[in-house]
Amino acid sequence: MQGRTVAAATAAVVLFAAWLKGYVHPAPGDAMGAPGVTATSAAEGAGADGRPTPVYAAHTPLGHARPLSIEIPSAGIDAPLVTRGLTADGAVDPPPFSSPEVAGWFGAGPAPGDAGAALIVGHVDTRTRAAVFYNLSTVTPGTLVEINRSDGSVAEFTVEGVEIVPKEGFRPDRVYGSGVRPELRLITCGGTFDHTTQSYSANVVVYAALTGSHTRA
Repeated sequence: MQGRTVAAATAAVVLFAAWLKGYVHPAPGDAMGAPGVTATSAAEGAGADGRPTPVYAAHTPLGHARPLSIEIPSAGIDAPLVTRGLTADGAVDPPPFSSPEVAGWFGAGPAPGDAGAALIVGHVDTRTRAAVFYNLSTVTPGTLVEINRSDGSVAEFTVEGVEIVPKEGFRPDRVYGSGVRPELRLITCGGTFDHTTQSYSANVVVYAALTGSHTRA
């Protein structure tokens, strides 16, 4: 893995899951609710562990480069990416609610195009409006995801499956585990919104694999 080790990435996703389980709304009020989100799995061709079965052969990893933005044309997503680290509590520090149009790349793990699973997270909504990943749950297998990178290249990922993962009993090893195949995980909140705890019951997880690249025009 260029720039990261598999062991480091594995440790990182455990911390990442700690943030996902505690992902809350910014203030009391009604959640908008994203389209098409339910509390059940939407993964297609899932294996025995519930994760989508790989569809695409392993692509040669790209040279390491920082991700700058993410585009999913079919879902109307075109957003800048910022590098996020860990909070004092050991959880991933998400993009602030004051910038709901921004998505965050977990910089302690692989970059998109590196070997392993790169993690990108974004809010689904705020108390008053839709956020960057509001339409993430509408993507389907075969959807193209493009990551613009600092070296002028565009990493092309293709969605293999979409899953709604309950936060209760969340298993980061199952959701984020990967080998050396360059992959991408896109994560936001989903399921139902609990007005008492001011949090969603689940996470939407999109699984995608690197299938190509091109030079940015």
